[in-house]
Amino acid sequence: MDEAARLLTLLALAGGALTLVGAAFAWFLDETRRVRRTLAAGLNGAAPQPMLIARGRGAGIGFDLSAGTVVVAWDKGGWRLAYRLTELVGVELIVDRAVAARAFRGEARRALDQLAEPQERVRLRFVFDDPTHPDFALDLWRPEDDGVPKRMDAPEALGEANRWMARMESILRRAGQGVANAPAAAPVRPAAIRTSPPRTPPAPLFTEDGDDASEDDPENAVT
Repeated sequence: MDEAARLLTLLALAGGALTLVGAAFAWFLDETRRVRRTLAAGLNGAAPQPMLIARGRGAGIGFDLSAGTVVVAWDKGGWRLAYRLTELVGVELIVDRAVAARAFRGEARRALDQLAEPQERVRLRFVFDDPTHPDFALDLWRPEDDGVPKRMDAPEALGEANRWMARMESILRRAGQGVANAPAAAPVRPAAIRTSPPRTPPAPLFTEDGDDASEDDPENAVT
């Protein structure tokens, strides 16, 4: 009986240890935490502030306003690009297949005036003054997100996108006034976080026949 009791105790301890290790591993590999770590690495260790991560897309964008740097990450944090804040030209809010709002440097903000519930997507498209990687898109909501824990529904995504439009207008205005023009670290395009060649550059948002190009191209890493 003593031997059996010791064996059961050892098995219980081993099972508990494995459970803890598995939980820690899952915590470390959590999609949001991986993207946040990649953004912070691109900001030289600074905590991204503000930061937006699209759950279920493995993508996000983070800012260091004091250093004048913005970093985008995708593929669950596997890749990143860094820009100077002055390279950020503007942002568009795309609802379904139309630009519902936009804020561009030097232009009056076009506020969101469409309150109908989205049917296909809520997307923020950040535009940069970079001929190689001119934009970065974040889908905050798509129909498959409904009912999935920790993901926004359509009205929540639309509200969050609208708040980010106001935030981006303020950031663009500050950058235009030279408040955040401090020299940034050399941009990493793409970051050397992997040794394999970078993925094919993102395809256009929509094809000529009106279909969503991201649905046809599985290698489009920014959606």
